[in-house]
Amino acid sequence: MCDILPPVAAWETPDLIVQPLARTVLRIGGWTAVGEIPKLDKAVFIAAPHTSNWDGFWLLVYKLALGVPVRFFAKHTLFWWPLGTLLRKLGAIPVERTRSGDNVGKLTALFASSPALFLALAPEGTRRWQPYWRTGFYRIADAAQVPIVLAFIDYRTKRLGIGPQLDTRDGVAATLAKLRSFYGSCTPRKPQNMGPIAFPPD
Repeated sequence: MCDILPPVAAWETPDLIVQPLARTVLRIGGWTAVGEIPKLDKAVFIAAPHTSNWDGFWLLVYKLALGVPVRFFAKHTLFWWPLGTLLRKLGAIPVERTRSGDNVGKLTALFASSPALFLALAPEGTRRWQPYWRTGFYRIADAAQVPIVLAFIDYRTKRLGIGPQLDTRDGVAATLAKLRSFYGSCTPRKPQNMGPIAFPPD
């Protein structure tokens, strides 16, 4: 279903430098931006399929082009000056994967203490093939009682953007079915690296 969303109807231009530049980069790259910023205060965004470093680059350009106020994680080793300053301005949050701790609890508390928060996560967790998606995005959204917003990139149609919202109150099985239905039509850059949309068995 990611291939039937309408293109962005009209661009808003609150940033007169960054947004036009990002839109130009998308146009030169041959991408069509679709979707719109959801009218929500809080949400967990997920981005898929994720099989290449280019996925993050193009979705970041989309974020800048549309002005989506979404935060995302980046390896803490990247936060050296001046790159760290730039990453923080782009919305990045440094994270140490080897010291993950109770991330679900910490991020649930962050949602509770924030008047507005869009947090982006890559449920596949890696660019390599994996038999399961990580469940953190679902558990955070469920605990914080916020929607899951589906972001995507499709290399066959050269379309990327923001799709529908899901509610964890529908249950795990229904949520996974909707995820498969939506992302099933998205073609990744490296199809051999795309695993099934499934959660690990309990």
